[in-house]
Amino acid sequence: MTPRLPMSQHRNGPALVRGLVDRDGEVALLLDVIQLTASGPEVEPLAAEVARLITDATATDVCFVHVLDDTEGSLTLAGATPPFDQQVGRVRLPLGVGVSGWVAKHRTPVVLPEGKGSDPRYVPIAELRGADFVSMASIPMEVDPGGLVGVLNVHTVERREFLQRDVELLRVIGRLVAGALNQARLHRRLAARERMHERFVEQVIATQEAEHRRMAGDIHDGISQRLISLSYHLDAASHAAGGGDPTEVTAQLTQARELLGLALDEARSAIGGLRPPVLDDLGLAGGLASLARSTPQIETEVELADHRLPEHVEIALYRIAQECLQNVVKHSRASSATLRFDVVDGSARLEVADDGTGFDTAATGGPGRDDVRGYGLQSMVERAELVGGHLDVRSQPGAGTTVTVTVPYR
Repeated sequence: MTPRLPMSQHRNGPALVRGLVDRDGEVALLLDVIQLTASGPEVEPLAAEVARLITDATATDVCFVHVLDDTEGSLTLAGATPPFDQQVGRVRLPLGVGVSGWVAKHRTPVVLPEGKGSDPRYVPIAELRGADFVSMASIPMEVDPGGLVGVLNVHTVERREFLQRDVELLRVIGRLVAGALNQARLHRRLAARERMHERFVEQVIATQEAEHRRMAGDIHDGISQRLISLSYHLDAASHAAGGGDPTEVTAQLTQARELLGLALDEARSAIGGLRPPVLDDLGLAGGLASLARSTPQIETEVELADHRLPEHVEIALYRIAQECLQNVVKHSRASSATLRFDVVDGSARLEVADDGTGFDTAATGGPGRDDVRGYGLQSMVERAELVGGHLDVRSQPGAGTTVTVTVPYR
């Protein structure tokens, strides 16, 4: 599709030094933007409407609104002039990469009247057809006090000298839009957190019911049956004693003792499924060390500080470490792992690292996805957040995986 004729031709004439819009147009545009930001739409509709307003009111041909994503490590295209609106959500730029990434990292506008292909900061994006446009201006969108929300880009088909007045106009629009976009992002995060919490509550209830059924089955099929057999052997021993047969008494009591030992083992196993008894006996550091020793399939180095935490936090960290080590054994093909725990600067920090095959976290959508190379991170993320913590996953193909849990601690 051929880009539209430049606004400088069909609206303001061919002069290249004229501003993007006259004074009256500036006021009208800013009023439109203010009215738009007060309407409180979601991120993508707001970004799309801003792009439309700018291109309709100024001598520009396309506008792109890139918004800082939740990881705060890259920009995502959130709004664009048609036909590029089809690329919304698909185009991503790490901070520092490309002109937009450079602007986001340095919080400084960039104006390129021509020759952008020779600018070392420029990275062509095939989906946005940069070669079709000669001039561009890239402006950071910030909220006070200096928080970056995204980057606003405008492009023209024909060469244009963007005046300082043009840059200031775009910066004002960027600031107005940034506040609304930031509120929309926070609202979306809150809604996502609420949905995650609802799912977690559902999972907890379902898990509890499944655990209750499992324990009832274990007690019925295991402990109860062994106790019934134990009662039988004790009765047999009693009859043998009444008949004066000491050999039979000894045999029955021996079998009864074996059954009692098995019943006790199964009872301990059932209790351990509810709360790891090792935490009561050894504390979190000792429990983690015991956990590492009980995973003989992989050599695990431990660096554990002896700090006690609230009971629910210790259980959460122990279970996360337990699942991490199971994942290392099942999926990572690692030869060794490291388990670290400490309390530093008011935060409890648990880290499990391996030297395995690793995976591409960006390609899988981050730790919120339950299908990340079989790691099943969703339950660990939710378990960490339930105790007020945060789980972070760092991994690259061939470079191993590190899972870090940080929980504020007072």
